[in-house]
This record gives sequence, C-alpha cells and structure tokens, in this order.
Amino acid sequence: MSRDSDAKLQNDKPSAATRRARGFTHTGGLVSDRVRGVSEKRGFAQVKLLTRWTEIVGTEIATHARPVKVSYAREGFGATLTLLVDGAHAPEIQMRLHDIQQMVNACYGYNAISRIKLTQTATHGFAELSAEFTPKPQQKPLRPEQADALHRDTSGIADDGLRASLERLGHSILTR
Repeated sequence: MSRDSDAKLQNDKPSAATRRARGFTHTGGLVSDRVRGVSEKRGFAQVKLLTRWTEIVGTEIATHARPVKVSYAREGFGATLTLLVDGAHAPEIQMRLHDIQQMVNACYGYNAISRIKLTQTATHGFAELSAEFTPKPQQKPLRPEQADALHRDTSGIADDGLRASLERLGHSILTR
C-alpha cells in the first residue's frame, strides 16, 4: 500500500468490524449529533443547559421552571433565555431571576444570558399529570319499603346485568 492510500484509510470512518472490536459505544455518542442539531435550532449553543438543568439551578427551581429557548439579539451582547413556568410559582421564579441568570451564566462560563423571560403556563402535558380521584360517596341506605318496591319492579327482568344496573339507578334516584 502506498502512503496516500494509508492516509485515505485513516481519514475514513471506522468500519463496523473496527467499532465492534473497540467494544460498546455509549448511547450519548450515538445521538449527540442529532440532539445538538435540534437544540441549536432552539438557540441552545450548549446542550448542557437542557440536559443538566436540575443540576444547574437546583431541584427547587427545576421542578417549576424549564428552559424553552435562547434567542439572540441583533444588536448588542447577551441572549434572552425563555423559561416555561407553571402559573402558581411564577412570582417565586420572578423573584429569583437574578440568581437563575448567575447560575446559567456560570454554566456557560461567561455572561451569555443578559435577560430571562418567563412564559407562564403548565410545565407538563395532560398525559404527564396524574389525576386525583375522590372516592365515590357512600350511598344512603333505602328504607325497607323502598327497597322492596324497587326489587319488585325489577324482578321481571331476565338479564341479571340489566336488572342490577336498573336497581343501582333506582337506588340513586330514590336516595336523592
């Protein structure tokens, strides 16, 4: 082999056999280019702000606010960080904006963020929230004559499921 062909082989990406010989590849290495491309569209020059948000600002702030976008001004220095904040905690986050700005700029290593804008909305989608169900209220018992009348009225129905449903409906109506 000539020297030119050796240099050409070194510049090419390693083959699958060579990659397998080195062992496992970290998952982050497989998706890092795609994540970087998507985050740069939102203005995040460093993916670290998105991936380590809780470590940067702390769990207290991170549970109520998350970064959405970094936009750069046409004139002047510094960018604007847009945070998505749930409505009830927006005043608290507003009071801590200076601290958040210092923590984020420490992550970048220079004063990259000059302004923080809050967008007040729910930080989670509908599917992420857990619904709280209250227990079904206990039904009042029927008086004996009401229970007998209800049982007499539904005794002629052959289908057990339908009869039970109608008895529950009648019970609900009579106990109102």
